Amino acid sequence: MIQLLFAVVFAEMTLILLLLFKTPLRRAVILGLDRTKRSHGPVVVKTVAGTVALVLGSSLYSVRRIYRRRALEGDANPTDQILMTTHLLEATLMGAILSLGLMIDRLHHYIRELRFRRRGMEDITKQNRALQDEKEKVIRGMEEEVSELRTKLKYLQSDLSTKTEKASVAEASVVALRKQSEGLLLEYDRLLEENQKFQKQVRVLDQRLSRSGSKKVM
Repeated sequence: MIQLLFAVVFAEMTLILLLLFKTPLRRAVILGLDRTKRSHGPVVVKTVAGTVALVLGSSLYSVRRIYRRRALEGDANPTDQILMTTHLLEATLMGAILSLGLMIDRLHHYIRELRFRRRGMEDITKQNRALQDEKEKVIRGMEEEVSELRTKLKYLQSDLSTKTEKASVAEASVVALRKQSEGLLLEYDRLLEENQKFQKQVRVLDQRLSRSGSKKVM
């Protein structure tokens, strides 16, 4: 019984050492514990732990009974001493087994939680990288669009300056044509006045000629 308890204690200590240090066997131990905690594994572990706790209680009760009997009798019986020592050793080993088992369970839980958080952090890091890449792509697209808009703006400014120059030339031509038309109108008015004067002179000459002709006939 004691040899079995020692073997279990050493086995649990070995598992704890394997869980504490990052070795190639650590992953295998974690996978084995994961499988143990699935399906009927927790029920079996709780049953074994309950049985060990009952045996531990029985050993402690036997130690107490032997101690009370020694106190009543007052004699140091070698058989009782051996039994008491044996029960104390068994109780100590079973207490160590329960404590180490609880420690293994907590270590396994913390390792799984740590791995889960690391995976979560890796996922968050990947998401941040993806968002950063998407942001950089958007920024590059916006920069290209701004560059294209600047090129179009320069083209429009050049086109606008060209059309402004053409408009200025056309406006100057319009002003020149307007002045020319005003000069032509003034010349037309002058010629019209001269024509009217000439017609008056022609009428006067016609009247004179008609008068001189009538005197000759008489």
